[in-house]
Amino acid sequence: MNLALKDTLHAPTRFALTALGVAFLVMAVIGMTGLYRGIVEDALLIIDRIDADLWVVQGERAGPFAEGSAVSSDMDRRVEGVPGVANVRRFTQFSQQFSFAGASRRATVTGVDVPGDDGRWLPLAEGRWLGGSRYEAVADTSTGLKVGDRIQLARDVYTVVGLTRDMVDSAGDGLLFVGINDAAAIARRRTSEEIHLARAAGNGAAVTADASSVAQESKISAVLVRLNPAADAARVIAAMQRWGDVRVMTTGEQRDLMLNARLWKLRLQILTFTGMILLITAVVVSLIVYMMTVEKLHEIALLKLMGARESVVVGLIGQQAGLIGIAGYVLAIALASLVFPLFPRRVVMLPTDLGQIGLALALVCAAAAWVGIARASRISAREVLS
Repeated sequence: MNLALKDTLHAPTRFALTALGVAFLVMAVIGMTGLYRGIVEDALLIIDRIDADLWVVQGERAGPFAEGSAVSSDMDRRVEGVPGVANVRRFTQFSQQFSFAGASRRATVTGVDVPGDDGRWLPLAEGRWLGGSRYEAVADTSTGLKVGDRIQLARDVYTVVGLTRDMVDSAGDGLLFVGINDAAAIARRRTSEEIHLARAAGNGAAVTADASSVAQESKISAVLVRLNPAADAARVIAAMQRWGDVRVMTTGEQRDLMLNARLWKLRLQILTFTGMILLITAVVVSLIVYMMTVEKLHEIALLKLMGARESVVVGLIGQQAGLIGIAGYVLAIALASLVFPLFPRRVVMLPTDLGQIGLALALVCAAAAWVGIARASRISAREVLS
């Protein structure tokens, strides 16, 4: 006879509520871990997928993600002439508010160098990639746009020709891909009053709509470089670094800057909260098992009076703690699969993380069982008569 199972079936409502409470705690741990994974994955999407060996950014800067960067508009031509370079593309990225269907929306405009950038690194869910003509855009589904929608950015109207899925920046804003020249035009948007002030400052000289009272640098953030397979990356980097006005970074350095500079405090905070929730889970489960043991002290004393071995009592408490842990873990995964897809930020549940959380819960249940067993071991058979 399995005493733990019998005791569970004797009070199924209490066991179900207990398991549900543990499930919510475990789901919080899964959620915090998944949120951490999601933020890291979103932050590295462009860096990992854009297929670049080197990033040429503004000198003494750590751009274009961890820090602002602006290089000259003809930097790609200079880089193209360096021996060992196979392909170059201009790149820029910035946040943009725009109105659509009577509501204000936000996206991260990402300028790509079409037709040089064929978009093969993008997971298109619908439509097509940018063509050679201007005023086209490829939007992520999180922006709420659809193929065929027309939106106004700066002074021009853009037509959405394609959709991606799960392409967002580190802040969770959906990416909106446009041609590099279109992105530069959007970034240089100016109000009528600003143009008027620029004309006044220029003593009546002709000022276009792109001019400003503030000196405007190039809107190109970086030049992406793909190397020839036989090229020596160190030599190519050294050749460009000698120019003095640029900094050349590898993809690995970009990843390190994003994770350990821009996102370091956020990652540390999420991991700290995860540890706190795990500790709270350990305390709650230990308290539950201890109280269940205290409630059965009379029955445990009776078992000892009947000649039951100590292993029977150990099995009863240990198996009950295990049943609570297993039920809570299964419920947590089921609830997480239903709830987390509804969250505004992506929650990534990796099998390895779920396995580690399951192992941590098993250790917590073992520690809780030990607390209950320690209390039960102090009960003598004579106490059944008291």
